[in-house]
Amino acid sequence: MNEQETCRTLVVPALAAAGWDKKQVREQYSITDGKMMASSRRHRRGPALVADFVLEYRDDVPIAVVEAKRTSVDVASGIEQAKRYARRLGLPVAYATNGHEIWEIEIGGNRHQVPRFPSPEELWARYCDDKEITSELERELVLAPFDTRVRNSDLTPKRPRYYQRSAVNEALLALARGQKRILLTLATGTGKTMVAFQLVSKLRQSSWTGVEKPRVLYLADRNILVDQPKDDYFEPVFGDVVHKIGGGHPQRARQIFFALYQSLDRGDEQALFSQYPPDYFDLIIVDECHRGSASSDSQWRAILEHFAPATQLGLTATPIRAKDRDTLQYFGEPVYEYSLKDGIEDGFLAPYRLRRVHLNIDLTGFQPEPGQLDVDGDEIPDRLYTQRHFEKALAIQERTDEAARYLTDYLRQTDRLGKTIVFCENNDHAHRLVAALNQANLDMVAQFPDYVCRITDDDGKPGRELLDRFRKDDTDEPVIAVTSQMLTTGVDIPSVRNIVILRRIQSMPQFKQIIGRGTRLCLDIEKGSFDIIDFVEATTLFNDPEFDGPPLRLIDDRTNEQGQLVESVDTEAEDGADEEVAEPETTFESQAGGVLEKNDDGLIVTDEDLADRIQSGKKRIYVTGVEVFVWNDVHYQLQPDGVTLKMVRYREFVHDRVLELNLSPTDLRTQWATAKSRAVLRKRLDEESQITEEDLLRKLDHPEVDPIDLLINAAWELPLISRAERAHRTRREHEAFLKSFAPEARTVLDALLDKFVEHGASELSASALRVPPIRKMGTVSQLAKRFGGVQDLHHAIDELGKRIFDVA
Repeated sequence: MNEQETCRTLVVPALAAAGWDKKQVREQYSITDGKMMASSRRHRRGPALVADFVLEYRDDVPIAVVEAKRTSVDVASGIEQAKRYARRLGLPVAYATNGHEIWEIEIGGNRHQVPRFPSPEELWARYCDDKEITSELERELVLAPFDTRVRNSDLTPKRPRYYQRSAVNEALLALARGQKRILLTLATGTGKTMVAFQLVSKLRQSSWTGVEKPRVLYLADRNILVDQPKDDYFEPVFGDVVHKIGGGHPQRARQIFFALYQSLDRGDEQALFSQYPPDYFDLIIVDECHRGSASSDSQWRAILEHFAPATQLGLTATPIRAKDRDTLQYFGEPVYEYSLKDGIEDGFLAPYRLRRVHLNIDLTGFQPEPGQLDVDGDEIPDRLYTQRHFEKALAIQERTDEAARYLTDYLRQTDRLGKTIVFCENNDHAHRLVAALNQANLDMVAQFPDYVCRITDDDGKPGRELLDRFRKDDTDEPVIAVTSQMLTTGVDIPSVRNIVILRRIQSMPQFKQIIGRGTRLCLDIEKGSFDIIDFVEATTLFNDPEFDGPPLRLIDDRTNEQGQLVESVDTEAEDGADEEVAEPETTFESQAGGVLEKNDDGLIVTDEDLADRIQSGKKRIYVTGVEVFVWNDVHYQLQPDGVTLKMVRYREFVHDRVLELNLSPTDLRTQWATAKSRAVLRKRLDEESQITEEDLLRKLDHPEVDPIDLLINAAWELPLISRAERAHRTRREHEAFLKSFAPEARTVLDALLDKFVEHGASELSASALRVPPIRKMGTVSQLAKRFGGVQDLHHAIDELGKRIFDVA
């Protein structure tokens, strides 16, 4: 029997004999969607994780996994698979069978052969024993059904994923056992709102608060963090019992409340939160709990302390552990964690590529000439200004312009309408960058007036309206959103394709939050991966052990002093990372020179950045007339361990990838010679080897040579042959072939040879006949008649290609 026959004939009957109902036996149970595999331009999905059978005690309450093999296969070959599935689902036991033998695998324990499958009640008892479920309330909460009333965009039910169900159940078990502070840590983009919604829905079905429905407060520090869950999840399902607190009035005739810290405590004596009794709420959900009230002396911590009798659930992707800000000290260790690496491996988050850009002024620093004046006519203090001073103490206009030029060129090469978030040092920096980007993209601005815009807290209601438009998947504008801190956390924008970092980041939580703006998948617009462009070495934090998701591909773009791309030096990538600094509070003290974090620690300032800003005075210095350009080009290759990045020459990178194809130089030229096989090879190079024609021509600096010859030269050191030389040889060595065609057909082939010299092998196809100068000779159908028909035309072009590349 094959595996399917084994399942139908032997496994399903054995489960039925053990008392399992058909509804309890879930066949071909999808656990993950399959990892998104990113190449230089596209993405594809790897194989999904699918269990042959998952045994459920109730709907969406899995308690065991069964991996089936065909009767002729050793049952031992399914044991590791079964263990893997069970671990993913958080189950204590799994089974492997070939229909004749059944092996039971205790996760973290013994494995042994058993005569039959256990009954549902037996496995449920073992599940409860493993999870230490002892009370009736615990059983009630775990068995309460998940809510499917929220809908996807295609109106199908939005069902929780396996890790969301696990997070909900672990939090509910902690709650049922009387734990007052509970922490869930899930990576950005993995659906913390869905977890909160399902948890509240289960509690409303339970007897946790007796006959009354529990009163819930959902707390955050930004409007979008409360409006999005309220509008997208809670209000559509629970209706009028949902209310957003505001206006200074303590509304009480509701059951599910949403509020900003700022609304509950405006700093006056009659704070709104104090008008509610301390035991008014049964559950408080604190979204992005690493912010706002995280500090022990925070003004907003008083709200949580006032409602101390309530169970408090913290949600975050990035808990903070610092001297004065410790998420874990307040909430305790997470009862469930799901990392960025987990999300990418499972295919629920988008993988990413990384491009580092080094500007000359950032590497060498800027020192003014003696007596040099700023734009206001004041003398610039004589000192060496480095990257940490830029945009804080001193702003160089040309640095902003060069960043805008680079980003514009990048979008021209990829997608001019690819949604992009740019993170700047401060709001003033964001304002000047918007002006530079606007100037660099006048052609797009003429078509889309809001093509580039600033979205910061200073932009008020217009900024929020732009953000609402930017968040939508189907809008053409804004395309480039420039911000400083407003979009660093909690904003769900699945369609973002590019994250650009122009602000120095030393906080790992803030770095994770910024990277998380791009990790959401958006397959409706074919977004399965995204790009990070780093101008300020912020991505050295990828090397920090605390970072839980390595980049797939990294490219350093630099040029020489003439602005030409140059080959990299073969050195090891830096292993170190800047020491982590706790993420700044969301409240700032405004100064004439920008924004400074509040410093209440006394007389001594130890932070270099803060010291520089204090020493530079209240006025930010603006400078123009400085030469700024991109410095040079280095490529980083991800090593087999999936974590280490090694700096390599691009030529070496190409050499290694070409040899991995197991194709000889002749094989490569043969596939490149004809239009159809060339398209297949081009796709394979792009998706498997991450090599594009554009990168070959640009980085190997031989625009006169065809890409296939550059590949062969990099891999085997064979001599380079220019396209002009190949065309010359074809005319000389294959004169008989060319003369075998009628004069009017030979004219077309001669024109194609000229096109090949000018533009490359892409011109060796019928599509080249549709563009000047060949188009002037006639339509494609008219030109085909010169060869005897369309098929004869395609054959002639392919034969010409074979002779050009010496494979005829």
